[in-house]
Amino acid sequence: MKNITLAIDETVLEEVRVYAARRKTSVNGLVREFLRSIAEQEDRSARARRRLRDLMDGSTLVAGPLTWSRDELHDR
Repeated sequence: MKNITLAIDETVLEEVRVYAARRKTSVNGLVREFLRSIAEQEDRSARARRRLRDLMDGSTLVAGPLTWSRDELHDR
């Protein structure tokens, strides 16, 4: 595991320490969990985009010509 150094306002740090203590964790634990969740979300998003591309590439849909106008579609 790598260490990082953060610069943070003292007031913010005090508030975060209280927040962490109420949750029975540390500031380090909060930061670690936050960064892990960001990385996990990015990974899920990338997988979803790849899956969507695969579905589009494998689609056999052939759309015919438009036989209606926008006004007809909306009964204008």
